[in-house]
Amino acid sequence: MTMPLAFVVTPSQPFPLGLTPARSAEQQASHTVNVAVYAPGLDAVDVHFIGTDGVWRKEPLPEFTDGVHHGLVVGIPEGTPYAFAARTDAAGVAPEPGTGTLLLDPYGRAVDRVGGRWLNSRVHGGFDWGTVSRPNVPMRDTIIYEAHVKGQSMLHPDVPEELRGTYAGLAHPAMIEHFRTLGVTSIQLLPVHFHLDESHLQDLGLTNYWGYNTAAFFAPHPAYATAASRAAGPQAVQDEFKGMVKLLHVAGFEVLLDVVYNHSAEEGMGGPVVSFRGLGDREYYRCDPEGRYIDTTGCGNTLDFSNPRVVQLALDSLRLWAEEYRVDGFRFDLAVSLCRDGQHSFTPAHPFLVAAAADPVISRTKLISEPWDLGFGGWQTGRFPVGWADWNDHYRDTVRDFWLADRAELDAGGRGGPTARLADALSGSHGLFAASGRTALASVNFVAAHDGFTLADLTAYHRKHNEANGEQNRDGTSHNRSYNHGFEGRTEVESIIAARTQSAKNIMATLMISLGVPMITAGDEFGRTQQGNNNAYCQDNATAWLNWTLDSAGKEMLDHTAWLIRIRKDFLLRQPMSYPAREESNYFHWFGADGTPMDPDRWQDPRERLLQFLLGSKDGYLDGLVVINGGPQRLDLAFPSVPTERGVEHEMAFELRYSTARQAEHRIGTVFASGQDDVAEPYSVTIYRARNVM
Repeated sequence: MTMPLAFVVTPSQPFPLGLTPARSAEQQASHTVNVAVYAPGLDAVDVHFIGTDGVWRKEPLPEFTDGVHHGLVVGIPEGTPYAFAARTDAAGVAPEPGTGTLLLDPYGRAVDRVGGRWLNSRVHGGFDWGTVSRPNVPMRDTIIYEAHVKGQSMLHPDVPEELRGTYAGLAHPAMIEHFRTLGVTSIQLLPVHFHLDESHLQDLGLTNYWGYNTAAFFAPHPAYATAASRAAGPQAVQDEFKGMVKLLHVAGFEVLLDVVYNHSAEEGMGGPVVSFRGLGDREYYRCDPEGRYIDTTGCGNTLDFSNPRVVQLALDSLRLWAEEYRVDGFRFDLAVSLCRDGQHSFTPAHPFLVAAAADPVISRTKLISEPWDLGFGGWQTGRFPVGWADWNDHYRDTVRDFWLADRAELDAGGRGGPTARLADALSGSHGLFAASGRTALASVNFVAAHDGFTLADLTAYHRKHNEANGEQNRDGTSHNRSYNHGFEGRTEVESIIAARTQSAKNIMATLMISLGVPMITAGDEFGRTQQGNNNAYCQDNATAWLNWTLDSAGKEMLDHTAWLIRIRKDFLLRQPMSYPAREESNYFHWFGADGTPMDPDRWQDPRERLLQFLLGSKDGYLDGLVVINGGPQRLDLAFPSVPTERGVEHEMAFELRYSTARQAEHRIGTVFASGQDDVAEPYSVTIYRARNVM
């Protein structure tokens, strides 16, 4: 009789990747974990770890499935430091545990410095969230505040010294009160994934302050935790981050993360071997047939999102931060690199985008693209699919041109541009987003961000001043569309200071009255300067930290920013929740200084620098009148009437609510009627509450 074959079933699994507890109670008692790592470039892999006795150990991962090395390993309790290494062949000399090139786990939940080495640490995902719920701010009500964990509180006098520059410091009551007083809804943090400093910065004695050099996509950056948490270990670092999210949620603020999946900290060929390069260089990174890196990021390497395992890595990371850390959304750095296919071309139907849209966790978060990279066809603003919002660089450039570059020309006796481009930006850049099936809510409007001049520096510098970065001022863009108002840099001349402040207020007012989702960068609300450095990525010092000691101009700017946000919220409160997503119901009536409708010739006439527009919706209220005077003359203004479908004009009343014009505060509350006259001061934005009096 023929006996049946005995099949040996491996007790380990190639999924989930990383370290997960074994299933049986007996295995859990012995701290047995399932270890799995995608390492197609290695023939065999060992996991190295430090036992509870402080001695290095190593265990082989005996199984191999579709590029994943896996096995059950005994004796790895929570808190155990570990890493991976290539196992030598039988003829070689096996390295001692803990020696040689140790590689970080791509799925490692924590990273810690142990004995001069960066190692992963096993942690659990539990945390007491209590009854706190997510704010779930609708996209149309969202006001994003882009901040750096360290720089936000590092110099704040009301934050205890031991908390400054930390996760805990960001959620300190003094910071929460500032966010609440300002009126923002969503705090978007520059990268908080564990990152490393580039080699050239280390040689210069500098660091990557911004953090766009990720080495571990599942682990929080430990340097942003308090000294007490770092001393307590990686679990405490993770808990401090979650505590920050919890406190911000209690206060009603969303937490968004700036994430960098387009490249890793391993730089270009010859760069450090930290993780991916050692585990599977050609599989993790985009390479040409000869094995040379295809770099679309400008950082030396590009993760290969034509490889399903790389797509899986990003999706699993996003899901972890959304579920375990309760993060509310993500802004994707150089997002085009995540959407290039096997032929390196961008496609809005990329598997990553499709999978994110289909994922029940990720799809419920806010997804914001930086819609460009440095590769061929790298500019893709407006082409991301439904469910995504894009950073709108068209908006940024248009607003800078109108208020700064044009003013520089006008002040020099030249001519600025027409108002047509500005009107398009104000109304949500419809032509840019319509083809993708999206509305104005897909437009994240910004004029200044972490990368580039601050808002105050846009008004104070004609050229960049990046000498402190150690690259002979070659780094950073030279085309800033800025205007120094007649003097480069800091000045005590009151007329120049006043002109700069008014330009900054004009830009902030334009941002807050535009359709779309506004984003302001931390400190722009009170005139933060970086002394003309428009690429302060390596300035972990007072150049990039927020200075909370405000002068009179800073206090004035802060008051005006909060005032403008209140006006925006008040306007939206009177509109239906579908506003402005239902574009057919939105009102935008455009008029010139004389109160008559704009026509094609006036739209393109550079002499027409004054624009009036009424805005509202059919289902809400036609209650906003904005007057923009982008010229140097004080102009008479005739208030418009609004024609109905039957040609009958609605008479309107207009209550002055806000103006960037100097000495305008005493006129707030003045009421005008259709056909009456007012004045539009030079280079000003004036906002009225418009009411139908019929």
